[in-house]
Amino acid sequence: MTLVWRPGNNAITDPDALIYIDKIEKVDGQNLEYDVAKAINDFVVGCKTDGIWDAIKACCILAGARTTNGALVPLVGAAPDPYNFDLVDDTDYDRKTGLQGNGSTKYLDSNRLASAQPQNSVHVAVYGATIQTNTTNMLIGALSNDAAQRATLFPASATQLYCQLHFGGNYAATHTSLASGFIGGNRSNSTEITTRAAGTSITGNATSTPPPAVDYFIFARNFNGPSQYSTSRLAFYSIGEALDLAALDTRVSTLITAIGAAIP
Repeated sequence: MTLVWRPGNNAITDPDALIYIDKIEKVDGQNLEYDVAKAINDFVVGCKTDGIWDAIKACCILAGARTTNGALVPLVGAAPDPYNFDLVDDTDYDRKTGLQGNGSTKYLDSNRLASAQPQNSVHVAVYGATIQTNTTNMLIGALSNDAAQRATLFPASATQLYCQLHFGGNYAATHTSLASGFIGGNRSNSTEITTRAAGTSITGNATSTPPPAVDYFIFARNFNGPSQYSTSRLAFYSIGEALDLAALDTRVSTLITAIGAAIP
């Protein structure tokens, strides 16, 4: 394994973080600021310390990189396929706050099958600078033609979060705000779903069903193709197996705050 080294990077030591940073810098054609790179390293180290790293199977930090293409380099898993985002002039992308959908044509195919997660072990999460809050949009979504096979996360209103993680119904939880920040859903057993937003986790009853065998889309849902597009601006997404949402929230929120502080 070849590890990247540059002057002053003595605090950037995690091999997964180093490889990821190197890939971003090759795509961007320029080094990241040291404090941005350190924020990424600290995030990876923190997730490993918390015991949640291995549960993350597809993840992009959609902030920090100097270009949109750099932001689409995956931290974990396959690279997403972008559709209709500006990859030349980067008009959809802000280094501090992330990538913004347009509510009509722009989305990411995560290239991660919803059915790659076990029926009773799954999480999805995003961090948004601004979150669209109504039933016409999806933050993350995968559905099959079988109505019982769903895997979605979306705010139906300013306070009501829908999370259909391997659940055929409309599981909803009421949070104080869904306008920005970390939003996630998690299933670790056959009978319950936990959602997290505005720093609070809520667990409720929701009997599991098989997951759909289609890719997750970001900024839209995948239901025979993209629909219910979002205008949200997202700085992070994660898909994978069950984990501690509160721990991921803390790590992601710290990461995005540190990136924002590091960029002039």
